[in-house]
Amino acid sequence: MFSILWNVLLRHKCPRCHCGDLFIRPFSLKTAFQMHERCPCCGLDFNPEPGFYFGAMFISYIITGWLFVLAAFALIYLGHVDVNLALGIVVVGAIPLYLFFFRLGRAAWLAINFKYSPEAHERCCKK
Repeated sequence: MFSILWNVLLRHKCPRCHCGDLFIRPFSLKTAFQMHERCPCCGLDFNPEPGFYFGAMFISYIITGWLFVLAAFALIYLGHVDVNLALGIVVVGAIPLYLFFFRLGRAAWLAINFKYSPEAHERCCKK
């Protein structure tokens, strides 16, 4: 379980082998949304069918929705901030975090649909 959280969701690695990168350039804003077609290590197809990442949109929407609603309530009730200012802070904070949650949603969707394979890990990552 820890391996999935660390390698797939946080480091954006392949859910099957936990070695290959999901995204072409992990920290480049220019190519932030570009993914490899297949895992560079084990060859897992990251886009198995049209519309595959439709579920990832819901995952990122649910996570960001709850996170930002809780942040707004915390600012309003714990920080005694005006409602309009709290919503403005949350919206401004959401803009730079969009990239992170987009990638998190896609990585989580892949982790839900593809299982870890110790054989693929041994074959790819122990070279």
